[in-house]
Amino acid sequence: MSASTQRYLVVDDDETFAERLAQSFEDLGHEARFVTGHVAATQIITTFAPTRVTLDLRMPDGNGLATLQAILAQHPDAEVLILTGYGSIATAVDAVRMGGVGLVQKPIGVHEILAAFERAQQPPLTPDVPDYETPSLARVEWDHIQRVLSDCAGNISQAARVLGMHRRTLQRKLQQHPPRK
Repeated sequence: MSASTQRYLVVDDDETFAERLAQSFEDLGHEARFVTGHVAATQIITTFAPTRVTLDLRMPDGNGLATLQAILAQHPDAEVLILTGYGSIATAVDAVRMGGVGLVQKPIGVHEILAAFERAQQPPLTPDVPDYETPSLARVEWDHIQRVLSDCAGNISQAARVLGMHRRTLQRKLQQHPPRK
């Protein structure tokens, strides 16, 4: 394995996406494996030592943040990039605090993933004038809902009570993609 060759592990509940992404990494000269859930990920890391991991947050058999902890416990030097179609600032903060290198939203291609890994290795830029865009009210609401849901350990009924809304209303909001701005 050359110095630039990486060992990628793709963990995603969408088997077709995971297989194609792993194949794309292999086509670029890297070693890659894919699995479709939390249980499979915790099993493969005992025999396959990844240097980079792409990890879906929502999987039917476990939470992506729990998978992140298991991977980093086994391979502390692995870079783990969170992929999700339901990203929020609260989730991104949790993932980075737990050792992830970042969070990107799906759909995404292999070259964007590689760029995200490269950006994670560079020191952050500190511009003279901050490039800050005020989030929309919809985005602020989405992030607040995600934080409360995280604080309630994913319990939708409890989160709905804390937020003062009907459980079905909260479920509908959670099924939508987060606002971009």
